[in-house]
Amino acid sequence: MTSPYIKELQDVIRRLHGVESEYVQSVPVHEVFKGRTVWKGVVHVFDLIGHPTSFRVYAWAHDTDDPENPRRHVTVLHSHPIKSAEDAVRASIVQEFRSGTATEEA
Repeated sequence: MTSPYIKELQDVIRRLHGVESEYVQSVPVHEVFKGRTVWKGVVHVFDLIGHPTSFRVYAWAHDTDDPENPRRHVTVLHSHPIKSAEDAVRASIVQEFRSGTATEEA
């Protein structure tokens, strides 16, 4: 039986990438920079069905402090140089810092 959270992520994948997905696994990731935790959580790995450029996507969600958008979903396609859940988290962190939306986690 698929959990509601996995179904939620699959709905986001369908909406953002236009294809169905199949859950593969959940990978714990702990990203540290200069001795401090910058991200710690679980990344969910999905195989994509019929996507034109990638066979896999990494996805997760987290709560925000924004009452208008209380939950943020992140999806990162498996495509060079993204080859793992850890790579997907690093790419997301870099993107957040570039866009000015980064937050520090304890």
